[in-house]
Amino acid sequence: MATELKSRKHTAQDIAGAMELCYTNGWTDGLPVVPPTPGLVSAMLEAAGLEPDKQLAFIENRQVSVTAEKVAINAVMAGCKAEYMPVVAAAIEAIGDPLYGYHGPATSTGGSAVFMVVNGPIAKKLEINSGDNLFGPGWRANATIGRAIRLTMRNVIGTLPGTLDRSSLGHGGKYSFCIAENETDSSPWPPFHTTRGFKADQSAVTVFAALAPHQYSNQLSAKPEGLLDTACAHMKVSAGSGRQPQYAMVFPAEHQAIMKKAGWAREDVQRYVFEHAKISVAELKRLHMKAGEPAADDEKNMMAIVETPQDLLVFAAGGMAGVQSAFIPGWGGKAGSQSVTKEIRVP
Repeated sequence: MATELKSRKHTAQDIAGAMELCYTNGWTDGLPVVPPTPGLVSAMLEAAGLEPDKQLAFIENRQVSVTAEKVAINAVMAGCKAEYMPVVAAAIEAIGDPLYGYHGPATSTGGSAVFMVVNGPIAKKLEINSGDNLFGPGWRANATIGRAIRLTMRNVIGTLPGTLDRSSLGHGGKYSFCIAENETDSSPWPPFHTTRGFKADQSAVTVFAALAPHQYSNQLSAKPEGLLDTACAHMKVSAGSGRQPQYAMVFPAEHQAIMKKAGWAREDVQRYVFEHAKISVAELKRLHMKAGEPAADDEKNMMAIVETPQDLLVFAAGGMAGVQSAFIPGWGGKAGSQSVTKEIRVP
């Protein structure tokens, strides 16, 4: 039995005409989109076992119900294969979670994107890249799954640049910002989603309202402390200590190997960075990142970059060669948005 779709239908003479129609109506992110024919949209829904009218999220501030049909349309437009739809659906559920707090990061001048990390068997099955050129182009699954989320935000929720998306600068991650974690034996840590209560053989996606990645290099230290000292030096003033709810920290293979050789658990990394990325109130005032002139006590008053060590989200991902790692500041305060992990359900 064919899936009954309810969205408004448009006609065009050919594929090129359909693509231009999408531009004319403001339905693209600036790049060409795949025309969402009924057959392609239905295949997307069937791959995820979703009825068209299934509500995946409700955006309270906009009073918008985000249905599976609307998400499937935008997944087609983004270039997704049908088998990507369960990941897209789970990510939409995640950004609709009150803890994520959609309205703030979507509208802020701060310019956050939806950073997604996929864990579990589905990441390998869909060939979601966890290695070389991690945040760059080259992998269909990464590019189109991330793009499907942004197109849904634009075309369904109305998050349009200059109106309901007031980013001053934005960044490339707002086109697509999706990776997988390295879950091979070379990783020093268990898969990230197991820290959120999921089993290793479950698949899950974590969403995080994120600023752009900050890359740093360290090829001089063969110990975790030295590597993390470099990270902490960069993080201390990256986005304003105490202002971000969470940070993601991403370690490619060479730096993963340092952690593994030293036997450092994910929790060891979190504790070390939490303690060593603190900065004095006086220094923040001297850098004009906090109001007022430095007082005597400000030299001893140290501020942590996040509330708890667990607010540092540590991932193993990135290329096999190179001495670069990265951290990604979250958006706003902890009351505004926090990372959310949802199970990816495949029928």
